[in-house]
Amino acid sequence: MEKTVVELFAGVGGFRVGLNNITAIDETGKAIEHKTFDFVWANQWEPSTKAQHAFDCYNLRFPSKTENSNVDISKVDKNTIPNHTLLCGGFPCQDYSVARSLSGAQGIEGKKGVLWWQINDILTVKRPPFVLLENVDRLIKSPAKQRGRDFGVMLRCFYDLGYALEWRVINAADYGHPQRRRRVFIFAYHQSTSYYKQQANESSKEIIAKTGIFAKAFPVEDFLETTIKKYDISGKYQDLVAISDKFHALFGDSGYMIDGKVYTANTKPFKTKSVILNDIVEKNGVAPHYYLSDAQKKKFEYLRGSKKILRTNKDGFEYMYSEGAMSAYDELSLPARTMLTSEGTTNRSTHIILDPKTNKYRLLTPIECERINEFPDNWTNTGMPEKRRYFIMGNALVCGVINKIGKQISIIIDNE
Repeated sequence: MEKTVVELFAGVGGFRVGLNNITAIDETGKAIEHKTFDFVWANQWEPSTKAQHAFDCYNLRFPSKTENSNVDISKVDKNTIPNHTLLCGGFPCQDYSVARSLSGAQGIEGKKGVLWWQINDILTVKRPPFVLLENVDRLIKSPAKQRGRDFGVMLRCFYDLGYALEWRVINAADYGHPQRRRRVFIFAYHQSTSYYKQQANESSKEIIAKTGIFAKAFPVEDFLETTIKKYDISGKYQDLVAISDKFHALFGDSGYMIDGKVYTANTKPFKTKSVILNDIVEKNGVAPHYYLSDAQKKKFEYLRGSKKILRTNKDGFEYMYSEGAMSAYDELSLPARTMLTSEGTTNRSTHIILDPKTNKYRLLTPIECERINEFPDNWTNTGMPEKRRYFIMGNALVCGVINKIGKQISIIIDNE
């Protein structure tokens, strides 16, 4: 079986950087790949802006006239996407609810604009043996009024298409990476694969704790509860509409689904020593504009301080909004906090450090933000505005996490 890959919502190529262990770029700006995986097609489209900075970066690092697509994925004929062994991508956490089609027939409609349905359409047409997806950890708990429904809809889609899957919420810093970033990773495999048949013979407890892809890549010490929760997304649920209307579940941070049966629990990670901010920040000083002015210091002091503010909601009801105090700066002895798209702006979530050389307050540089996500230095230095470099890194994933998962996927494919 070939190790061919299609990358969706590719951004600046985080999955590709991780899967192919890319640590540098050459003098022309092209990525130096150790090609474990062969990327046969990638799609990146930013609908909210005319400038396509992320795609331009991807296309510079991985130049191609045919394999890199800069088109709205909803407008792509799924039959034209090359056959592939692994489909991968990170996609937004949205409302996945479904309903009957207006025609009154048995057709089902999902929310328009929800990118999950584009993934589902590709799986329907192409049936890749393996799928690797990444999302924010709240996916398994949303929406608040019907916990677990959205993830239940996804699980049912995979089940209807003949897939089993494993998932794990991973905090990258727990496993040696330089960012405290919690994300849910989903690995699905089709019933036609040898891996499916192998895992079907294992117990759910063994898969979650020992033999599953995430257990091997990210070991756990133990379960945090005595029993594994069990759910059924088939049985009494006729179709996706029934799941959307009635299903709810308290999914744990680890789980497994096969043949419509879901097993889930919370697990304790086997932690390893993390890379810390001091390991990646520049030690010899940075450009003057990264240092905080007196006005910025005052603003950040307010933003990071404790506060209580009287607010009024849309219905006219008054309530007290409160925030606890943060440290005045981020400790270099810790991994970075979760980086958001607001990084680099005057925002409570922006990292502030004491510069190792000058001992003055400053922002992180774009290169330091790339290191926090384990991209090569200057990966996003492609002519895009500096503000956009921060935004893109806030949207990116920790490439080292993908690298560890990729090593296990490579072994699985070798055994097919």
